[in-house]
Amino acid sequence: MYHLFEVTGIELEYMVVDKDTLKVRPVADKVILPKSDNKSDVLNGEVDWSNELVSHVVEIKTHQPASGLKGWHQLFHRNVLEINRLLESENACLLPTGAHPFMDPHKETVIWPHEYNEIYALYDKIFGCQGHGWSNVQSVHINLPFQGDEEFARLHAAIRIVLPLIPSLCASTPILDGALTGFADTRLEYYRTNQKKIPVIAGKIIPEQAFTKEAYYQEVFDPIIKEIRPYDPEGILEYHFLNSRGAISRFDRGAIEIRLIDLQEAPVADLAIVELIVQVLKNLTNEKWSDLSSQQSIHQDDLYEVLLSGIQMGDQSEITFQPLLRALGINRPSMSAIRVWEELTEQVHLLPDHERVLDHILTRGNLSSRIIRETGPEFDRNKLTSVYGRLRDCLAANELF
Repeated sequence: MYHLFEVTGIELEYMVVDKDTLKVRPVADKVILPKSDNKSDVLNGEVDWSNELVSHVVEIKTHQPASGLKGWHQLFHRNVLEINRLLESENACLLPTGAHPFMDPHKETVIWPHEYNEIYALYDKIFGCQGHGWSNVQSVHINLPFQGDEEFARLHAAIRIVLPLIPSLCASTPILDGALTGFADTRLEYYRTNQKKIPVIAGKIIPEQAFTKEAYYQEVFDPIIKEIRPYDPEGILEYHFLNSRGAISRFDRGAIEIRLIDLQEAPVADLAIVELIVQVLKNLTNEKWSDLSSQQSIHQDDLYEVLLSGIQMGDQSEITFQPLLRALGINRPSMSAIRVWEELTEQVHLLPDHERVLDHILTRGNLSSRIIRETGPEFDRNKLTSVYGRLRDCLAANELF
């Protein structure tokens, strides 16, 4: 177990597509199985590869939590290139962003058939996983450690403050089914509703005001356990695994996992966003801008409304909720979400590579905005393939779009 901010665990999810047409290809097992003993994980030095729910997604993650972020975007990029080399025989490659722009999940979804299939099959039986919110979602996860209730209280309070702001910085999914959706972060629009059959599993995405292990079990885990039982009488689905809030507390690991970040165009962008979020969380836990009690006092319903605005409007969303602005040390009646991030960026120290990325995002807009500018309001499949082909190339080169 680690103390606050001693280490950071990072997970990046990529879709596997045809190199030319960009259609999804359910061949992740062609990468994982030849190099794996257990049919789900590849230990590749400091970086692991693993499967996800569906067979066209590969996850790349830190083998052990990283004590610092310097050099990690290059390490992730080298693993992207290695996976791409293994996919060459299938004429396939990895594609970035948080969702495929023209996948038909009802026709193209293939549930992972190997290890953990029993879990995935039960999910599919309960919820029906052939939909965008299940089979077409690629994200970045940040895992941050804590020890004991005091550290958990500080970290959980800080994360709840930051979660509603994430789509404005990180949205990369304005297009699904070959058309603009009207949402900057369509991945999260699906994510927040895909388990509505059992609402307590995701709650309001923003976690409840629970700041001890006991309170978290009462507010989150116990209702999940109760509501899932009729659908899972054999107890296959474990409550840590089921919890689908935007940040999930893993008391079994002593960590909180942030799950709201859309995958970007290249590891250098993903790692820059990770570092910025972690540095902002450090300032919040140290009470640089506001005290712990004021952070904890904000209800999830109010934060949820800010999140909804960010999901739809992205970097154009306007923050008017005063308790949130004050918690971040901003004493103004309102401010655009992207300008909030600009102010926060100026108050933290970032690695030079990451500073360059954040300047790119803050001056040119988040990836959703940049994609929309390139496609224009009206486009055909050829235009879409061309734009996302450039994003494929950004990933291969570890360059910004």
